[in-house]
Amino acid sequence: MGLDIEKGTSIREHVSLSVGGLTCTGCETKLSKALRDIRGVCNLHTSLVLSQAEFDLDGQAGPVDELIKAVEKATGFSCQRLSSSGQDLDLIVDSEAKVFVEREYPPGITLMSVLGQREIRVTFDPTIIGARAVLEDAFGSKLGLAPRRASSDLESGQKHLRHTAWVTLGSAVLTIPVLVLAWAPIDPRPVVYGAVSLALATAVQFLVAGQFYISALRALIFTRQMEMDLLIVLSTTTAYLCSVIAFAFEVRGAPLPIGEFFETSTLLVTFIMLGRLVSAFARQKAVETVSVRSLQHQTAILCDPDGGNAREIDARLLQYGDFFRVDPDSRITTDGVIVTGATEVNESMITGESLPIEKRRGSLVVAGSINGSGVIVVRLTNLPGNNTISTIAAMVDEAKFQKAKTQELVDVVASWFVPIVLFLATITFLVWIAVGISVRHQGAGTSVVNAITYGVSVLIVSCPCAIGLCVPMVIVVGGGAAAKHGIIIKSATAYENARKVSHVVFDKTGTLTEGKLQVEHEIALVPDEQLARSVTLGLTDISKHPVSAAISSHLKTKGVQTAALRDVRSITGKGIEGTYNDDQVRGGNCRWLSLEGLPEVQYLLCKGLTVFCVTIKDKPVCIFGLSDRVRPETKLVLAELKKRKIAISIISGDDTSTTEQLAAQLDIPLSNVRSRCTPADKQKYLKDLTTAQHGRTVFCGDGTNDAVALAQADIGVHMSTGSEIARTAADVVLLRPTLNGILVLLDLSHSAMHRVYLNFAWSFVYNLFAILLAGGAFVRARIPPQYAGLGEIVSVLPVILVALQLRFFTRHYPSGLE
Repeated sequence: MGLDIEKGTSIREHVSLSVGGLTCTGCETKLSKALRDIRGVCNLHTSLVLSQAEFDLDGQAGPVDELIKAVEKATGFSCQRLSSSGQDLDLIVDSEAKVFVEREYPPGITLMSVLGQREIRVTFDPTIIGARAVLEDAFGSKLGLAPRRASSDLESGQKHLRHTAWVTLGSAVLTIPVLVLAWAPIDPRPVVYGAVSLALATAVQFLVAGQFYISALRALIFTRQMEMDLLIVLSTTTAYLCSVIAFAFEVRGAPLPIGEFFETSTLLVTFIMLGRLVSAFARQKAVETVSVRSLQHQTAILCDPDGGNAREIDARLLQYGDFFRVDPDSRITTDGVIVTGATEVNESMITGESLPIEKRRGSLVVAGSINGSGVIVVRLTNLPGNNTISTIAAMVDEAKFQKAKTQELVDVVASWFVPIVLFLATITFLVWIAVGISVRHQGAGTSVVNAITYGVSVLIVSCPCAIGLCVPMVIVVGGGAAAKHGIIIKSATAYENARKVSHVVFDKTGTLTEGKLQVEHEIALVPDEQLARSVTLGLTDISKHPVSAAISSHLKTKGVQTAALRDVRSITGKGIEGTYNDDQVRGGNCRWLSLEGLPEVQYLLCKGLTVFCVTIKDKPVCIFGLSDRVRPETKLVLAELKKRKIAISIISGDDTSTTEQLAAQLDIPLSNVRSRCTPADKQKYLKDLTTAQHGRTVFCGDGTNDAVALAQADIGVHMSTGSEIARTAADVVLLRPTLNGILVLLDLSHSAMHRVYLNFAWSFVYNLFAILLAGGAFVRARIPPQYAGLGEIVSVLPVILVALQLRFFTRHYPSGLE
C-alpha cells in the first residue's frame, strides 16, 4: 500500500477472498451487500461459481482481518484471504502451527498463515529465496511439504461438497427410522412411535435445518435480505410445529383427524439437503472440468544443464536458476527455454493449434504443452505459480467475476422471487382454508392443517437457485470451451455482444498482416552512411514496435554498431526521438517528420511499403521501406465475415498508399479504410461507429497504440503477439496469432446465449408449473410437502447440464480455416 501524491490518500489495496458456504444467488447477494456496507470497499466483484470475492480496500479502512470478521458475522460464511503477491508453499511444521507463525520472518518471507494444527502456508518472494531453501534452511531445520491443495475455487467447492454430504447423510440416518415408524406395517402404538419420531424430527429440525435458521436470520438482521433459506425455515418449521401439536393432541387422548406427520418435516429437510448436495456436486464437477489449472504438471525432473544428476521433485519446489528434463510424451512442467535437445511439442491445449511445433535449442516452451519424441533439458523462466497456465487461468477467472447485462435482470428477478413466493404461499393457504370449509365442509382444524400442507409445498418447491445459475454456469463452461480453442474471454459482456456484431475493425500491422516486417529498401541521404545507420540503430534498438524491431534486426545483421543516444523515448503513433551529441534525433513516419514531399519517400510509398524516416537536427539522413505479409487465413476470415453480413474496416497509423493497397488486395472498400491514424483518431472512429451502428463493433489490434481503441470498442480483441498494455485493455485475447479466433468468438457467443435463454425458459417453466402443482391448482394432482424438497434437483440439474453442453462446442467453418 502506498501514497497517492496527487490526491493525498492511500493507494487502494486489492483483496481476494475465498468464501465458504455460497449455495445460491441469494447467498451471493447477501455477501455483496455485507461487503458494500463496509466503509472503504470499492470495485467489488463476487462469483457464486468460484465462491470468491474480489475488491479494492481504501487505505482509510481498517485492517483486512477485521473486515473478514465483520463479513463472517454478517453472513455466516467462512472467509479466507488469498495471497495476491509472492509464491505460496504449504508446509508441515514440527510444533504447534499457531506458535510457529508468530516467530520472526526470515529474509524473503512475507507472510505465514495457519492452515491446520501443524500445517502452515508460507508466502515468500521467489526472487530473494527459493522454495527448496524455504523448506530446508529458512527456519533452521528441514520441514515437511504438505499435501498439495486444489486451487482456491476448487478447494472451497470441495470443502462445501464434503460438508453438505456429511450433513445430508446425517439427515438421512435420522429420517429413515421416522419413515419406518410412519409407513411400515407394524402394530400401531401411536404415543410410543410418536415420541420416538418427535425426538428424531427435533434432531433433524435443529441439528440439520438449524443452519437455515442462522443463515435466514443473519440475512434479515445484517443485510435485510429475504433469501431462499427463509422459505426453507418457514416451510420446515410449519410442518414440524403442526406435527408437534398433532402429537400433543394424541397424548391427551383427543387425536386430530389428520394425525401427526413427522415424516413430512424430516423427509422435507433430507430432500432439501439432497438437492443441495446434487447441485453442489454438479457445480463442482463443472468447474473442475473447465479448470485450466488442471494442465499444470505436479512433478519435475530436476537436473544439470547437460541432463545429468536427474531427480524427481514436487513442481512446487522449483526455483529460479533450475534446469529440468522433459521426457518423451510427458507434459512440460513450466515455461522455459530449451538448452539441450530437440523435439516437437503439441501446444494445442494452450493455443488451440493442433499441429506439433518443432523445438530446438533456444526455443521457448510453455507449461501444459506435451513433449513429442525427443528428450529436452529446459531452463526455467517462470515458476509454476506464475507461468502460462497461471496467466491464462487468471484471465479466465477474470471473466467469471464479471457480471453480464443479462445477470442484472437475473438479480432483479431473484430479489423479488422470495417475497412473491411468500405472497403466493399465503394466498394458497387462505384459498384452501376457504375450500375446506365452504366446499368440502371440513372442520376448521382439518381445513387449516390441509391448507398448511399446500402452503408448505409452495414455499419449498420454488427454486431461485436455477435462475441464479443460468448465466454464471454458462460463462464458466464457456470460458473453458473458449480456452480450448485458443481464445480467452476476459469480459462476460463479450458473450452477449459478440452475437450482435455488425462491424469488425482491424488494425493493419500485426493483425491483418503477420507483423514480421522486413526491410526492402534502405536509402541513405547523407555521405556518412555508417553514422546514419549507427544513429538509427541506437534509436530503434530499445523499441518493441514491429517497425523498429525490423530495422534494428536488419542493421545488426549488417554489423552496424549502436550509437550512444541519450533521452530516447517513444512517441505513440509517431515514432521515437532522442539526443546524439546534443543534436536532436528523430525516427518515425514521414508525416510526423514533414518529409512526405521527398521523391525517395514518394517512390517507396508508391510501392506500397511502410516508410520509416530518420532525421538529425530536422535534416533527413536515411529512409527505410518495409514490407509485411498478409496472414494466410486473413482472406478466408474476411470472406466468412462478409458472408455473415458483417461490415469490415481497416484503421492504421501507416501511410495512405500502403493501407489502401492492402485494402484493395483484401477487397475492402476504401470508404471503410482510415490511414495515418493516431490513437485518438482510432478511438474517435470506433466511437462514431458505435453511435451509428445498431449492432456491436469489434476492434482487433495488437500494439500499445491500439489500447485506447480496444477499450473504446464494444469488444476489444487482442492478438497474443502484441503488447501487454493492449492485452490489459482488451475483452478477448487470442492465444494463437491467427484471426480464426474472431469466428470462434462469434459462434461461441451464439451458443452460449442460446443456452442462457434455454436455461431461463426452463427456470420459468419449472417454477410456474411446480408452484401451480404444489398449490393444488390442478386439484387431482399435487406435490406432497414431503417430496417438495426434490425441487432443487429437478430445477438446478438441467441448468447445469445445459451449460455443460458448451464443453462440446465445435467450429464448422469453410475449408482452410481449421
